Amino acid sequence: MNPDRSNAAGPSARFVHDTAALAMLTPAEQAGAVGAARAHAFRATDYYLSLIDWSDPDDPIRRIIVPHADELAPWGELDPSAEAAVTVAPGVQHKYTHTALLLCNELCGGHCRYCFRKRIFQADNEEIAADPEPGLQYIAAHPEVTNVLLTGGDPLLLSTARLAPLLERLAAIRHVRVIRIGTKMPAFDPYRITGDGLLLEAIRRTCTPRRRVYVIAHFDHPRELTDAAVAAIDSLLRAGAICSNQTPVIRGVNDDPHVLRELFRELSFIGCPAYYVFQCRPTVGNRPFAIPIVTAFRCFDEARRDISGVARRARFVLSHASGKVEVLAVDEDHIYARYHRARDPQLDGRFLKYHRNDAAFWLDDLVPA
Repeated sequence: MNPDRSNAAGPSARFVHDTAALAMLTPAEQAGAVGAARAHAFRATDYYLSLIDWSDPDDPIRRIIVPHADELAPWGELDPSAEAAVTVAPGVQHKYTHTALLLCNELCGGHCRYCFRKRIFQADNEEIAADPEPGLQYIAAHPEVTNVLLTGGDPLLLSTARLAPLLERLAAIRHVRVIRIGTKMPAFDPYRITGDGLLLEAIRRTCTPRRRVYVIAHFDHPRELTDAAVAAIDSLLRAGAICSNQTPVIRGVNDDPHVLRELFRELSFIGCPAYYVFQCRPTVGNRPFAIPIVTAFRCFDEARRDISGVARRARFVLSHASGKVEVLAVDEDHIYARYHRARDPQLDGRFLKYHRNDAAFWLDDLVPA
């Protein structure tokens, strides 16, 4: 199965849940995939699987989506950023003053193997509210909340019949001026967007001169930017949405500055510029995908050279329990950072200085200088 950037699959992507469908794997790889999928659920679309060059065992799309035995290595926590501590109502997280997260769906188009919310796919997880009403009431009662991020899971896995009324309800709350949709569906199944005029019309109705829908896409590698994916972004832009992108730095996917630079450039060309680049969270199962902070920052910093200002707007951050910590610079002795956003508003913008530790994967591994 060879990837075709123009016509990777038809306009009705199907979901794949069984690793037995990965017939291209060797028996040993299949056994590893089965074990990893038992621990961390497997899900993909036939469209996304068709982008894989199965002759290349190091194919980046394969690495993003296909389970591997290495995921069973002991490492990390299920909730490394302590999201449970900022859960204020069923399905609502309120960590930063002006922004609330509404976890509105427990499904994704595919399960990225480095996902930081693997816990929501567990059978006993109750973080996602089946009824958004308590969350909507919380947001309506907090006028400081001007930004609402629809997340989960992936909001675009909701039917438009459910998503459109949710957008309408949020738009009716006067102090909500930005509605963000965090989604990887432009990569997993772009036809979900281009094939649904009602979805695009719902976005068009929600956007006004003083209120906007932001679609935060999740492209990790330039190979995901197929013609179909670019068409999906174009459809969203034409419907009035503002698009941007975020991605972690992932070992074997985009931890090469040349790859990351190409991603930044292409995203700027299609009107979906990079927004955040994240340090991989130390989540259970993520050890094969994580690289140390210093290595990740240097990759990010080099990737931003020799590209336009629009293409280099991304910030390299850690989504730590205490806030979004932006890494600013690294020298021979120190790592310099600041709170881009802090859970404690008094810490917003505070400068941070740590002793350099090239083996550190997370802020908790660093010693303040």
